[in-house]
Amino acid sequence: MARPRPATFDKLKTVAENRRARYDYFIDTTYEAGLALTGTEVKALRGGEGSIAESYAEVTNGEVWLVNANIPEFSHGNRFNHEPKRPRKLLLHEREINKLHGAVARDGMTLVPLSIYFNSRGRAKVELALAKGKKAHDKRETIKQRDWKREAGRIMRDRG
Repeated sequence: MARPRPATFDKLKTVAENRRARYDYFIDTTYEAGLALTGTEVKALRGGEGSIAESYAEVTNGEVWLVNANIPEFSHGNRFNHEPKRPRKLLLHEREINKLHGAVARDGMTLVPLSIYFNSRGRAKVELALAKGKKAHDKRETIKQRDWKREAGRIMRDRG
């Protein structure tokens, strides 16, 4: 019998975070996916370099690929250094891939990476979200709610 998965992901060291994703999208469900990386990519990530600000994931031929993620070349790499913006394969179970493919094809949802991190076992992982895009009025509503929460916290703090 398979061991149960933890409710939250085991993030030991966060390398890159897509902070704008929660502003631009309604996050539906999140998945933890492994990354198929080369040696110099892992070394660059361990050094804290990498960006997923404008990246996305796509399902092609039964595989999930992380597209447009920037992991800069490793500074001490030799001629076998990696290409910074190459598509990287994400490692997911087949059932999860089928679920993601169906949601993207049928419901018009998007696969957005939220963060790249190392777990407690030292493996590079991607927190991948199934998301739906927000319209301009939804973004304004999000800003209003965030400002109100900040103001309410300030009022409660001042009153004691």
